[in-house]
Amino acid sequence: MGEDHHRSQFGDTHNRIKEFFRNVQMFGFTGTPIFAANAAKNALGKRTTKDLFGECLHKYVITDAIRDENVLKFSVEYIRTVKQKDGVADIEVEAIDTAEVMEAPERLDRITDYIIANHNRKTHAKEFTAIFCVSNVKTLMAYYDLLKKKKDAGEHNLRVGTIFSYQANEEDADADGFIETVIPDGSSNAPVNKHSREKLDDYIADYNAMFGTNFSTDNFYGYYKDIGKRVKARQVDILLVVNMFLTGFDSKPLNTIYVDKNLKYHGLIQAYSRTNRTMGKKKSQGNVVCFRNLKPATDQAIELFANRDAIENIIMAPYENYVELFAKAVANLQAITPTVDSVDDLLTEEDEANFIKAFREIIRLKNVLDCFTQFSFDDLPMDEQLSADYRSKYLDLYDKVRSDTEKEKVSILDDIDFELELIRRDKINVSYIISLLQNLQDVKPADREKQRKSIINILDTETQLRSKKELIERFIADHFPDIPKGGDIGEEFETYWNEEKQKAVQALSAAEGLDPEGLEKVIGNYLFTEKTPMRDDVISIMSNRPSLKERRSISERVIAKIKAFVETFIDGVD
Repeated sequence: MGEDHHRSQFGDTHNRIKEFFRNVQMFGFTGTPIFAANAAKNALGKRTTKDLFGECLHKYVITDAIRDENVLKFSVEYIRTVKQKDGVADIEVEAIDTAEVMEAPERLDRITDYIIANHNRKTHAKEFTAIFCVSNVKTLMAYYDLLKKKKDAGEHNLRVGTIFSYQANEEDADADGFIETVIPDGSSNAPVNKHSREKLDDYIADYNAMFGTNFSTDNFYGYYKDIGKRVKARQVDILLVVNMFLTGFDSKPLNTIYVDKNLKYHGLIQAYSRTNRTMGKKKSQGNVVCFRNLKPATDQAIELFANRDAIENIIMAPYENYVELFAKAVANLQAITPTVDSVDDLLTEEDEANFIKAFREIIRLKNVLDCFTQFSFDDLPMDEQLSADYRSKYLDLYDKVRSDTEKEKVSILDDIDFELELIRRDKINVSYIISLLQNLQDVKPADREKQRKSIINILDTETQLRSKKELIERFIADHFPDIPKGGDIGEEFETYWNEEKQKAVQALSAAEGLDPEGLEKVIGNYLFTEKTPMRDDVISIMSNRPSLKERRSISERVIAKIKAFVETFIDGVD
């Protein structure tokens, strides 16, 4: 009986199975077992996992999974949202945890503004997604309406979706801290809350308008499945829920949960664990943002499911610790390369490897620091410009390694992972450069050179643009001065880019003896499937077929050139 489905045995099901199968051995698997401390009462009294399945055979707890890098640690922030009359921040006072205080419109408005202001930071500019869980349907409606109102006012462009049960007894007392999910399937005759159902239909209509779908509460289960798929596909930025999707829902691109709901024990661990599935280097932790004082409940849950001393192995260190680690990493980097220019003076590949590893540690730490609300370069011994200058040298070495690899030179740098995903900023693309050039037309001649150098600096330091740098610089030097003020730079650039792209296809065809139409077809298939071209497909478009001995090296060289073409002319060009 896997994961949380073992809880289905806590009613009559378990006894019925035992009565029907007289000679049966049952095993239970779960990440959040029921102990005496977190057992809820029902008609049969308090029942635990041990009561149903007997002695525990083996334990593999969350600390083991984090150690083995199967899941990530949590970064938990507790945001004070209520103040006493004397103005003292009051997150520690349990007496304030009442519906009157927690559902006060001004409090919900402040939390909504906080999420809007910090969502990009938490999700690396929406590269990841988030769940927002709240205490009851009434509060969910208030939050949804606030987010919609602020979006209509132009305060954000987040794609918000929601789903909740509309049964008559749907109100979550928000007292026991556990999670019970009811998914209406249309077969139940249980009474419904008409107002809640009508509101959900309104919200589903928003969803239909956003995605061109045609759902309603009449097809609730279809909507439930579709919205889950869209969260996993990163088409929904924030999923607003009461209980749904807080258990058993695995989405690697989900890295943040906003919590305005009382949680405890297995309910808390389950909800937090929606965020900590591994997905590449950039997802360094699961982000948990609590708008209630859940620290005692968090500590208790970790003690129950791991042990008293496991907190530092599960919860990431505070912001100040990472600032300190960053300072040490900068000191290590500057011991190897005291200045940016000294990177050019590194004598051996071993020296270059040491620099790469030292700066890579800096970008790893910066990736973590970026997710903290209070992050500022003012707290660090390296400002943003110095970081960008070192990054440019780091990327120079990456280009050198890639170039040497194409020439089949053996290098100790070949085995180093540069982890470029940690320094790629999605919004800094060709369209962004065109917008800067459009603005450059209106700049006073005296300031124009300074702005131009700023654009060239961006081309040096942004990973998506470095392969395009020479072509864009040529456009700026040879074409931009001839465009009249008010002219459409985007249109001029597109014409230039298409011409250069066609020249590049012809040059690659001539250099490698490839059929031009066949090459364009291979490139088109590569873009459509996102799968590396097959060796046989490349060989089939060669005018002179290589010998069996040469096929591998020649086809891999051509494939590398095709990938470089796509990186230069297609990736990051909107």
